[in-house]
Amino acid sequence: MRKALIVIAALCAVLSCKQAPKAPRPAIALVQSIVEDTTGIRGIVENKRGAEGAIALIGDPADVAVLSRRFLTEDRVDNVDGRHKPDSLPDFAGETIQAILDAFNAPYSHFLGEGCSTDSLREAAVNNALSAWDTTSFRASTGGRAKLRKASAKILIYTSSLQKEFGLFDVDTLLQLTGGQCTILNPVDILLQKVKADGARNIAVWAPQAVKDARIWEKAFGRRADATLSVHTPAPAVDIRNRFRDVLRQYQVTGLPLDALILDGYDMDENLIRAEIRLIRLGGTDEDQAFGEMLSKDFRIYNPADALLDSTYELLRKENLFTHQIAWPQVKYFETQENEAGEVVLVEVGSNYVKKKYVPELH
Repeated sequence: MRKALIVIAALCAVLSCKQAPKAPRPAIALVQSIVEDTTGIRGIVENKRGAEGAIALIGDPADVAVLSRRFLTEDRVDNVDGRHKPDSLPDFAGETIQAILDAFNAPYSHFLGEGCSTDSLREAAVNNALSAWDTTSFRASTGGRAKLRKASAKILIYTSSLQKEFGLFDVDTLLQLTGGQCTILNPVDILLQKVKADGARNIAVWAPQAVKDARIWEKAFGRRADATLSVHTPAPAVDIRNRFRDVLRQYQVTGLPLDALILDGYDMDENLIRAEIRLIRLGGTDEDQAFGEMLSKDFRIYNPADALLDSTYELLRKENLFTHQIAWPQVKYFETQENEAGEVVLVEVGSNYVKKKYVPELH
């Protein structure tokens, strides 16, 4: 739950006489320390979580805030039979959404800078998982001293694609070595699965520079003889339509048709992008004509929010993890903060605080 866990768990490992299992490939030291723990930290991982648990969203505060609102209001599915048809009832009725705003570590891109260690980003993923699984947090007004009760998470959703490469392996290894059970979702794997299922052969990803430089998408995509993938970061521009056109210009160099565009971000106005596509298809300029010929007839746009919502709903239904409570969904907000002792703790905060600090346009 806090960076101090690294030190605590390491001490526990020294005191433990148990022969703990080893990771199949190197995980960060924190993982093995927790596996060898005898003081209770390991119990947080091993705790059995049922349908009454929460859905935890973990990541950059702005991304988590936007996604949590979607979980609160989404109505695209019939809750009785699972058909994609609105039924005037929120898709996640009865569920508790645990929004973990990782303010202390965000933005994650700074962990990839010169002189920085990605191990720290991996540790953040593990510590945030422990916080989500734990049943306690802290009250904001007490400076991280008074504890509050909270639900343990039954699903972890990491919103950042960077954590696909730096952290999720460690969380998964921790679960495997302790026998813990919890489904972990991330936008990279889910989006690639959806694009593949739809039969797209030539794929472009619109991603931040740090994600592009780390080759997150290429590593996850692997080598495929039946499809191609390229990652593009547009030049800075106020108007998203100009940035979209720059992505198309960069992709144009490949000389391939474009079947799918994956948006790696939660703040891109897809409606404006679609409006620009309609303008392009009119062929009013030479560039529009060239872009129109490049975009395939079945060209589609994919975004992480829709993908995560769909996959979470499908998972809850398949694994019978819905609470089945007759109630509106609720969001509980938590922020990672440093307390007076220099420890990183999980502090419960209010929705107005989140709106004003992270999503002012929604306030």
